[in-house]
Amino acid sequence: MRAADGHGGPNDLGTLTSLAIGVVIVVALYVGRDVLVPIALAILLSFVLAPVVRLLRRAWLGRVPAVFLAVTLALGVILSLGGLIGMQMSQLIPDIPRYASTIDQKIASVRTRVVGQMSGIVDVLGKQLQRASAPSAQPPPGPAAGPGEEAGKPMPVEIRQPEPTPIEIAERILAPLVPPLATAGIVFIVTIFILLQQADLRDRFIRLFGLQDLHRTTRALDDTTRRLSRYLLTQLGLNAFFGLLIGVGLLLIGVPNPLLWGTLAALFRFVPYIGSVLSGLLPTALAAAIDPGWSMAIYTAALFVVTETVMGQFVDPLAYGRSTGLSPVSVVIAAIFWTWMWGPIGLILSMPLTVCLVVLGRHVQRLEFLDVLMGDRPALTPAESFYQRILANDPDEALEYAEFLLKDRSLSTYYDEVAIKGLQLAANDAERGVLSVALLARIQGAMSRLIEELDGFSDVAPASAKPRSEATSGVDMPAQEAPPSPAASERIEPEEGKLVGAWSGPAPVLCIAGSGALDGAVTDMLVQLLAKNGLGARAVPFAAASREAIGSLDATGVAMVCICYLDISFSPSQLRYLVRRVRQIAPRTPVLVGLWPREDAQASEERLQAAVDADYYVSSLREGVNACLALARAARQVNLPGCVVRAA
Repeated sequence: MRAADGHGGPNDLGTLTSLAIGVVIVVALYVGRDVLVPIALAILLSFVLAPVVRLLRRAWLGRVPAVFLAVTLALGVILSLGGLIGMQMSQLIPDIPRYASTIDQKIASVRTRVVGQMSGIVDVLGKQLQRASAPSAQPPPGPAAGPGEEAGKPMPVEIRQPEPTPIEIAERILAPLVPPLATAGIVFIVTIFILLQQADLRDRFIRLFGLQDLHRTTRALDDTTRRLSRYLLTQLGLNAFFGLLIGVGLLLIGVPNPLLWGTLAALFRFVPYIGSVLSGLLPTALAAAIDPGWSMAIYTAALFVVTETVMGQFVDPLAYGRSTGLSPVSVVIAAIFWTWMWGPIGLILSMPLTVCLVVLGRHVQRLEFLDVLMGDRPALTPAESFYQRILANDPDEALEYAEFLLKDRSLSTYYDEVAIKGLQLAANDAERGVLSVALLARIQGAMSRLIEELDGFSDVAPASAKPRSEATSGVDMPAQEAPPSPAASERIEPEEGKLVGAWSGPAPVLCIAGSGALDGAVTDMLVQLLAKNGLGARAVPFAAASREAIGSLDATGVAMVCICYLDISFSPSQLRYLVRRVRQIAPRTPVLVGLWPREDAQASEERLQAAVDADYYVSSLREGVNACLALARAARQVNLPGCVVRAA
């Protein structure tokens, strides 16, 4: 009953179900963090070792020996780093008291030089306050001391703990090491099983999420594996390079144990945002403790700042490509979320986990919301953004957005890929009755002003334009550019005398708008593009070609008629009778019909031509301009006033 009167229904139930599932997932991640953290680490380690396993298998090793050898190598690297850090720390610890003394002397020197006068004033005020608060009377005498006791002196009491046994000493040493060692053991065991059962796990995931679309799910898994492996290996290499630069720099500066600080810098850089800052605190403090002055500390801090700036602004973008596929806001939110869920380990895992979720959301339909929320691709397509600006009666912002898109595409491409698709969204809303007459009129006015403002742009793709694809462009557009506009030398300019017959007139192309409310805007676009390509044209509304007004429509000097229909709800019979009326006033003139049907309702060209008896059928403005140019060239070659050329 609620669904019937518009107050509830399946959508509300689906929203509540999704919210409940999300809450359950978050609670499960928090409660089961002791189990899920090792599994997540194992999955990420398997992504890192998967290329190594493939490389070993190419060396004629079986799957099992390759997996165990790769895991052994990873374990050896981790143990070597741990041993290196332990040895370096053991060399550093004996000198810590001396370093602390130097720091105290520096602090005392700073306090003497900078805060000397202030401390004197504070001391004077403190003494005055002590005098004012001192008691005026002597405290009452305490009880008399007993025999053998000194008056006012408490009896000393000493508590001694028994000496710890060897078992207790071993327990104190080994107890803190058991949890990390157990976690490491679980990680390596799960990693081995993941690498051994990689194909089986993929099949199970396909069965769970993508059985209805094997191709898309397989592509998603391959893309996820490839992208995460590349990302993690690249991050590992960059962090190692960062640690190498820090170690060499500290060696040149003269800071002790540069190998230790370089290793820690490489490891800390896995923590996003604050890792480099944390790795620079200890060596900077150590430099301040060693050097009697401050030059070594300044050089050390500058080394970390300059190195991280160069790496973050130049080296990382070149290595990672355009981006990791994440929006900046999602990176920050993911770091906060995973740190809250899993602590410091969650902060380290936040970037790889978020990349994995975004890639899955980009390919698995049921997880698409993850890509929308956290991906770096625009939430709205260019056509949707265009329609939103026009709908909001903001032609200035629409013009600014158009100028941005026109930096790497021609005007006709912008019209075909953005403007017309945006107008199709408006036509859909008009068909559903959600656009009022006043709002439609406002959209028409905004479109007229936008087309007029874009008249200064040429219909030639910029020389710097590159093919747009999902991997290299933030705009979700087709990968291939539309057929390029004719070069300036190939255009047909009337003043050059290249046009013959009816094509040499001021407006040889007659553009008739369809019966839809927005068909006039498409017609104006076509007229503008024809003019930019050397052909004069004029536009007339649908009313001028109606049964009552067709007799008064002036077809003198018309070499071609173009009919533009944008509205998807057009009637084929209406279009057929319109073409018939046009042929009555211009029997020898070729007729071109431009239709922009929805992707899910595209009709074949042959069926439409058979139904409406048109000479040409096009589904883009670029095709319409090319058809008109081809007819003009054909008429020039045969020197005829008009030439009906049937489409092949």
